[in-house]
Amino acid sequence: MALIKDNALRPDAWVLVADDAELPESDPAIVSFARWRRDRARLARRNGPLGLRLGSDQPPEGVADDLAAFDLIALEFPKFTDGRAYSYARILRERYGFAGELRAVGNVLRDQLFFMRRCGFDAFEVGDDIDIGAWLEAFAEIEVIYQPAAGDTHALQALRTSLSPGPTRMRVTA
Repeated sequence: MALIKDNALRPDAWVLVADDAELPESDPAIVSFARWRRDRARLARRNGPLGLRLGSDQPPEGVADDLAAFDLIALEFPKFTDGRAYSYARILRERYGFAGELRAVGNVLRDQLFFMRRCGFDAFEVGDDIDIGAWLEAFAEIEVIYQPAAGDTHALQALRTSLSPGPTRMRVTA
């Protein structure tokens, strides 16, 4: 799989580790929610960067108290009609203040990249055979947005407020 991050195709140093596989000593490793629950104490003491993969049926409330342990959270899109990961991304960013990498994995589609980013995703796992130029264009295809989103200051209402001269003050003299 390829990784889009910071508006470019990037190498992926992270390894998704199966629940029954040995963890690398210090390399970045992503574990499942089930493995985190099973081996939480041991994983929390691990020397290397740790990531967590949540399925679409595993809301982030289940790890809210443990978010400081993770450098990356991967949220799964099992099919394009399952949008729960959009909500999970906003919850992680806005309610819990997660500042690490938030990665979209699974059925990540080009047409959804712009909206995924607005929800808080900053990395996207995509197929190896993509046309990276076409995929990166997806981030700039929509120029005017109406509603604010995760970390957004470019919604139309915010732009209108920042560009307006403000109330006119009149000086009255007698």
